[in-house]
Amino acid sequence: MPRPIRAVIHQHNLEHNLAVIRQKVGQAKVWSVMKADGYGHGIKRIWRGLKDSDGFAVLDLHEAILLRNEGWKGPILLLEGFFQADDLVVIDQYQLTTSVHSRWQLAAIEQALLNKPISVYIKLNSGMNRLGFSMNEYADIVSQLSQMENVADVTLMSHFANSDMVEGTQAPLAKIQQFAQLSLPTCIANSGAVLWHKNTHYDWVRAGIVLYGASPSGKWGDIAEYDLKAAMTLQSEIIAVHDIEAGQSIGYGSKFTSEKPMRIATVACGYADGYPRHAPTGTPVWCQGQRCALLGTVSMDMLTIDISDCPEATIGSKVELWGENLPVDDVAQAAGTIGYELLCALARRVPIDFQ
Repeated sequence: MPRPIRAVIHQHNLEHNLAVIRQKVGQAKVWSVMKADGYGHGIKRIWRGLKDSDGFAVLDLHEAILLRNEGWKGPILLLEGFFQADDLVVIDQYQLTTSVHSRWQLAAIEQALLNKPISVYIKLNSGMNRLGFSMNEYADIVSQLSQMENVADVTLMSHFANSDMVEGTQAPLAKIQQFAQLSLPTCIANSGAVLWHKNTHYDWVRAGIVLYGASPSGKWGDIAEYDLKAAMTLQSEIIAVHDIEAGQSIGYGSKFTSEKPMRIATVACGYADGYPRHAPTGTPVWCQGQRCALLGTVSMDMLTIDISDCPEATIGSKVELWGENLPVDDVAQAAGTIGYELLCALARRVPIDFQ
């Protein structure tokens, strides 16, 4: 028999989450963000669950080509644009939309031999200082690109560093609004802005982590009211059960020592499966309809949980590491990280079931 760990992808939850987002954004169109191989869920496995999107936004050409080969005929946006001039041949061939954030890309587009003009998203640096043109040069860049024969249309694009905060979009939005006179289609709202800043929705929004049922803030309580559902459940089984006495230690480094008799279980899941090695004692794990606590150090292939208050748990009992019963954000928060990282870190060796 194969090792019992597996990830279950819930297509119906993807469909549900997209419908929730559509209700939030009204008439705005939705880019469903699929970077990092669909946030670890697998583009090839999940794109049909999001087929009602207006477009897909990806990181690189490989992901874009995969979507085209799978049969997606709608818009595809390259979030970081192209990385060398030769990429424009592929952008032309597969009819992709590219972001532009550096001056060398302007020259590359102008000099490219294309079969038809391409759509361009012009990145404005509104304060995040990661990618994009400065406030002083942005209008000039828009003018240059708008006059190029190789450009079909241009869209204003920017990003928010603090959209999970109450006033997190105010300062950058004020900068963005200075370019209203350019009358450009606008795409600036990320997942946090989709949920919490209606005034940023404009023409297109980019829905990322919310589509997968996790919180932009990293806190499940912040999105609980929106009825978003986990798109991935990571589950395994108990493979051993032990009764230990007070004073006995568990796992590498003996980082947990019991203060009383305990009933503990070994679960077939470890950091080589993508579970965070730094998750401390107390990190929640779901077993037999209740939360149990992780104990001691996470091993490469196994971890230990406390089932003292879970008498029905035994060898073969199902364990959920995160998913429909246990939000990935709760696990991530206990481990000092964010749900994004856990989802994206799922190891290739973990088998995938599709529902």
